[in-house]
Amino acid sequence: MVTADTARTIVGIIGNVISFFLFASPLPTFVKIYKKKAVEEFKPDPYIATAMNCMLWIFYGLPMVHPDSVLVVTINSIGLAMELIYLSIFFLYAPNKGRAKVIGWLALEILFLGVVAACTLTLRKTHAQRSDLVGILCAIFGVLMYASPLTIMRKVIKTKSVKYMPFYLSLANFLNGVIWVTYALIRFDLYILIGNGLGALSGAIQLILYACYFKSALKDDDENDVVKPSELQLSGSNGPARPTV
Repeated sequence: MVTADTARTIVGIIGNVISFFLFASPLPTFVKIYKKKAVEEFKPDPYIATAMNCMLWIFYGLPMVHPDSVLVVTINSIGLAMELIYLSIFFLYAPNKGRAKVIGWLALEILFLGVVAACTLTLRKTHAQRSDLVGILCAIFGVLMYASPLTIMRKVIKTKSVKYMPFYLSLANFLNGVIWVTYALIRFDLYILIGNGLGALSGAIQLILYACYFKSALKDDDENDVVKPSELQLSGSNGPARPTV
């Protein structure tokens, strides 16, 4: 008989795999940016939000905060590395205003994480207290990360085109949220549940919008002979977001 811990580990490994592909999904976009030497209409906001989300979840999963969370740390470490690579490419080809935005926000994020780490380790003495403090912050930033696609979804509704909202990224976002919600329910973890529940909901809405407007995107591609940007990161990663775990 499979124990709860074994089931949780299996689900967590599956979540790591899905989350990896979610984090890797923007690669085609950045290949295009590299080839064109320009960022065009793409914004760094989702990548900045996801980087902060990954940093907080890495801290949350450390043994001194929330023990037995190795799978949370591994996937978010990979995610953070990939987000920093994406932001570096964006920085390289962005105008000065875009570069200043990337540097400014990353500096603020690092400073914020330092303050959180110092307060958590000095003012909170037990694992439960530390988990609650960092978990609440993770949930808050998870909400912000999953709010980042709202501008894209609004654009989809306004233009009636999913040109800048790729199907496979939306699908990966949805599946990632579902698998990490399952992970959180096997051995209840409220903070992972909240963040990834939002991720699953966000992904579901994106898929619904895609179903409504994908024919318009096909028509645009045929008329303009333009290859649709295949990966504009919307989350989210759960997150997780990319994930948010």
